[in-house]
Amino acid sequence: MTAISTSSGPLAGIKVLELGTLIAGPFCSRMLAEFGAEVIKIESPDGGDPIRQWRVLKDGTSLWWSVQARNKKSLTLNLKDPRGQKIAQQLALDADIIIENYRPGVLEKWSLGYAQLKAINPATIMVRLSGFGQTGPMKDQPGFGAIGESMGGLRYVSGFPDRPPLRVGISIGDSLAAMHGVMGAMMALRHRDVTGGRWNGHSGAGLVAGQGQMVDVALYEAVFNMMESLVPEYDHAGVVRERTGGALPGIVPSNTYTTGDGENVVIAGNGDAIFKRLMLAMGRDDLASDPQLARNDGRVPRTAEIDEAIQAWCTTQTIDSALSILQKADVPAGKIYSVRDMMSDPQFLARGMFEQHSFADGTPVKMPAITPKLSATPGKTNWLGPKLGEHTEEVLRTLGYEEAAIADLRRDGVV
Repeated sequence: MTAISTSSGPLAGIKVLELGTLIAGPFCSRMLAEFGAEVIKIESPDGGDPIRQWRVLKDGTSLWWSVQARNKKSLTLNLKDPRGQKIAQQLALDADIIIENYRPGVLEKWSLGYAQLKAINPATIMVRLSGFGQTGPMKDQPGFGAIGESMGGLRYVSGFPDRPPLRVGISIGDSLAAMHGVMGAMMALRHRDVTGGRWNGHSGAGLVAGQGQMVDVALYEAVFNMMESLVPEYDHAGVVRERTGGALPGIVPSNTYTTGDGENVVIAGNGDAIFKRLMLAMGRDDLASDPQLARNDGRVPRTAEIDEAIQAWCTTQTIDSALSILQKADVPAGKIYSVRDMMSDPQFLARGMFEQHSFADGTPVKMPAITPKLSATPGKTNWLGPKLGEHTEEVLRTLGYEEAAIADLRRDGVV
């Protein structure tokens, strides 16, 4: 079993129960675990979280799992068995934060719903991540990140105007929902603490716990929250933002261009002073001095002309020469990085964005470092994603289960 180190992060002492699989819920609790919270992840004894077998594997386990479940304790539990439900309820009532991403109504069937737990522990904080939220006509429908990205507006504006919408190459909808879950959890925790604090496990006169609450995160709403001025532009001006390829709509110039050696570079020359410096660096004094182009509202009608001029210049440059010239001119620009570029980049390395670890068999492996970076209480990777059920006995013992009782639970497939 993994040796569990005592956490010293900013969330040390906070107990989190994770009830969920795949991405949104587990990513939410992962971030809390990275900053010191004790996260107990409940998994089915029958294979555990499916993400254990997603994408690239090592010895049958996903490399993604190593990151997604780092610092978590894995407890196997059959939640369809009343004995499993009882154990989960014990853990939930003792937790500061419960994170779940089942369909609405599933936890209620297991006596683990928010209202059911809050009736016992008024300080209960439950983060509920689902496709469409806990209310509304779509609440019972299955909703994956891809659906949230589509319904929330992201996919409609992604891609080129003459082609179907594109997806971002990662599960961005789930990840955005997870981050909203973390924000909501921290706000709810703050409210609980200023209204009385943690529940002491008892009820009765004079015993007052803080006020818990439910954090209701819908994937499509988390994506929708990123959509900038979409709503007022449509409501006030009747404008529907459309796909614009690599450009930033209405902000000129800000686009992706191709250099003579076939590399892609993003150039953001949309500030008025920056635009002038960019044109001068390109040798286009005529555009730099054109009074119509001095401000963004004058540049927008001539977007195609400006983009063509920048592309023509990029064609005469290599990626290195283009970046060198633009850097000297103080114009924001950057190469589009692959992971290969990242892992040799001086900025990534100077900021310590890769951590060196080892798998159980001693094989070395790099993992992404933890962000954000806190100056006094930074996050830390104490261990990589655990084996299925690795901490089952440890967790059960903290609940008072003796060895014989644990053996009975194993025999009956409860854990």
